[in-house]
Amino acid sequence: MLINKLIEASQAKVKIDLIVRGICCLRPKVEGLTDNINVISIVGRFLEHSRIYIFGPVSRQKIYIASADFMTRNTVRRVEVAAPIYDRSIQKRIREMFRVMLQDDEKGKEQDSEGIYHSRSINEAPVDSQEYFYEQAYANTRE
Repeated sequence: MLINKLIEASQAKVKIDLIVRGICCLRPKVEGLTDNINVISIVGRFLEHSRIYIFGPVSRQKIYIASADFMTRNTVRRVEVAAPIYDRSIQKRIREMFRVMLQDDEKGKEQDSEGIYHSRSINEAPVDSQEYFYEQAYANTRE
């Protein structure tokens, strides 16, 4: 099961950041089990969300985009695909998107070891990643 593999990785001192749309069955920050896992939930104006998977240090990073998230209905009962991203400029853009989402403290809530989500205030000015990406997408279309 995927959750067990994430726990194993956390116990091996692998730092894991998960950005989820809503629920997450994995409890982060449980001492000795998931201390190296951070879970941020972003639920905002837009229902659609990215499926980005980034593995490894930047020097050897593997980046994928996928058609689905890792919910059981998608990993057991369906055929879903993930595509590796090889283009360096697109990799850079995806890493930046992920960084912005991790900084979201307007809609981004952090899950604690009890499974409860809490508001965060980590930036001087609040960051709403969905609004940021919306503005970026339409910045070049305005005159």
